[in-house]
Amino acid sequence: MALTKPGTRPENPRFSSGPCAKIPGFSLDMLSDAALGRSHRAKVGKDKLKAAIDGTREILGVPDDYRIGIVPASDTGAYEMAMWTMLGERPAEMVAWESFGAGWVTDAVKQLKIEHTVHTAEYGEIVDMASLDYDRDVCFTWNGTTSGVRMPSGEAIPADRAGLTLCDATSAAFAQDLPWDKLDVTTFSWQKVLGGEAAHGILILSPRAVERLESYTPPWPLPKIFRLTKGGKLNEGIFIGETINTPSMLAVEDYLVALDWARSVGGLKGLMARADANAQAVWDFCESRDWIDNLAQDRATRSNTSVCLKFTDGAISDPAAFAKSVQKRLEAEGVALDVGSYRDAPAGLRIWCGGTVETSDIEAMLPWLEWAYHTEYAALSEAA
Repeated sequence: MALTKPGTRPENPRFSSGPCAKIPGFSLDMLSDAALGRSHRAKVGKDKLKAAIDGTREILGVPDDYRIGIVPASDTGAYEMAMWTMLGERPAEMVAWESFGAGWVTDAVKQLKIEHTVHTAEYGEIVDMASLDYDRDVCFTWNGTTSGVRMPSGEAIPADRAGLTLCDATSAAFAQDLPWDKLDVTTFSWQKVLGGEAAHGILILSPRAVERLESYTPPWPLPKIFRLTKGGKLNEGIFIGETINTPSMLAVEDYLVALDWARSVGGLKGLMARADANAQAVWDFCESRDWIDNLAQDRATRSNTSVCLKFTDGAISDPAAFAKSVQKRLEAEGVALDVGSYRDAPAGLRIWCGGTVETSDIEAMLPWLEWAYHTEYAALSEAA
């Protein structure tokens, strides 16, 4: 029983799944070139927004004929913008295996009220993506941020589909290989894997998605902030840095700095390798202990960013209270901050393992997790 406190602490104890850890060595001095006090429509503002779009394309390998836009309201704004402007042209397959996917189901079923079929799986599991009808529009998350389950690949998505695929890729972009030819709409926020400042979303559209926007007008009214077309044609300005509303140039500068750091670690391949190493350290820790396990049971679907864990000792009568006590003890020691499972998810912990986290910090934190578990378990046993 590890009741002696470990001797080494993580240099950075921030393992939150959003907003996520800043890039290693981050300081506010890195943002000194931000276009503060300037109009985002001035040349300096437009140039920086265009650089953010171009850097996103470069590092993620987005095809040249796909549009990339910076939009308001984080990933939620980007994904809802896509749903409200494109869905309804045909029935939809709504897919959910965690809380954010469930939120998109609510939009389709209760708000848009379109013809639909809902496919769900329990936390830790995934829907059989090969069983879906891709002649319908398909809405899904690539990586379940709150369940620790991700798509193993895009093989289930046919190339000759008639419908659009709308993929919420937040917590996947910059850590997992996204097959662009299988994705028509892709959204994410830079506050996740690159640790950027919050409130902005990225919307990526394939040529097929643009065709839908230009050929289909939804039957419901669209607020200004959702409008992607003008006179029946795509508003191209959005995709060269002319944002719908005023962006934070400080947040844009922060993203540009993070993109530069991503280049320095080898781009997408380097970021993926860093996330894989972080997640593997947690997986190996769980494999060698009988009291903790990965919530995602299928190794092929385990997330390398939002690693969700569960306590497996059946003697714990109140798993939620126990998990919270472990979380609080880790936070009180300053060795792991914001590692509680998502409020709608099963009781446990969630360790962010994206590329801005150092593997050495994961490795330094895990002995503390073991100490906290045994300390809380001993207290529980004494109370009984």
